[in-house]
Order: sequence, then structure tokens, then C-alpha cells
Amino acid sequence: MSGCCAAEAKNRKERRLLWTVLIFNAVMFVVEFAAGWIANSSGLMADSLDMLADALVYAVGLFAVGKSLQHKAKAALFNGSLQLTLGVLILADVAKKMYFSVSPQTDIMTSISLLALAVNVLCFALLYQHRKGDINLRASWICSRNDMIANVGVLLAAFMVSWFGAAWPDWLIGTIIASLIIYSATNVIKDARQSIKTNEDVKSGCCG
Repeated sequence: MSGCCAAEAKNRKERRLLWTVLIFNAVMFVVEFAAGWIANSSGLMADSLDMLADALVYAVGLFAVGKSLQHKAKAALFNGSLQLTLGVLILADVAKKMYFSVSPQTDIMTSISLLALAVNVLCFALLYQHRKGDINLRASWICSRNDMIANVGVLLAAFMVSWFGAAWPDWLIGTIIASLIIYSATNVIKDARQSIKTNEDVKSGCCG
């Protein structure tokens, strides 16, 4: 009985944590997406879609809490596929801005990136203890870590756009963020597929 209670308490703690970071990222997605649209910034748009990808990661993680290892692995596979799709969409947005030679507003880029960085540092701190947890919590921590790197990149791009008087640093950081999302997504998909295969092998061995 005590084992069941401990497991349920652990599940409740994980759900609260995932709900917290989910809300933070969902709100920041809306804020960054609107700011990126207004500022014509590929970097902010990319970072906002990265926030959306994270919110989806946390949502799927919530679904997986307390589920079997097979359910968790399939949830992670779905997670990685969503991130991969968003990464490709970001690259398409960067290509469009390059084609039309759109220049961003650096003041908006800087202020919103600082706000996003503060939120991501908080999420990173909350998730840090779970960096070696199950596959979905691990994916959540990786997303938070990548976000902080992306935020610093957008801040650097804003400075470089002002310094050089050209839009290419913004396009560059948008491309880098998209590439980072795609790379992380492929790793999550790889881990999830391996986990599904291992679980199936174990199940097959037991049945055999």
C-alpha cells in the first residue's frame, strides 16, 4: 500500500511541475509569436515556435505520467514528431523572410528575448532534478536547456542586426534555432523508437 501511495505522490508532483512549465511556455509562445510578427523577426518567430514545441512536449508528458513504459515511449515518439514538424516550419518562415528581404525591429527583439530567457531559466531550474528521469521528463529538461541557448542567440542576433545594419543575423539565428529543434527532435524520436523496440522485445520474451 505504501508503495502505491509513494508512486501516486510522485505522479502528482510530476503533474504539477509539468502543468507549471506548460503554462509558462504557452503564455510565452503567444507573447513571442505576436512580438515576432510585429517586429518581423525570424529569431523571435523561431523562438516562439520553440516555446510551442515545448508546451506540446509538456502536454504529452502530462499524458504519460503514471502510464506504462510503452505508453511513455509512444508519447515521446509523438512528441519528437511534433518538434520535427515545427522545426521545418521555422525554416520555411526564415526562407520567406530572406526572399522578401525583411528587416527586424531590434528593440522588440531584445526586450522580448530577455523576458523569454527569464522564463526559460525558471523552467530549467524547476526541471533540473528530472534531467535523468523517464524519457518524457528528460525530453522536457532538454527542451528547456535548448531554449536558454536560443534566447541568448536571439539577443546576440538583435545586437548584430543593429551593429551591421543588416537582417542576416536574424535569419541566421532563426535557422540555427530550427536546426537545434530538428536535431533534438531526431534524438527524441531515436530514443523513443529504441525504447518501444526494447519494450516489445521484453514483452515478446515474456510471452515466449
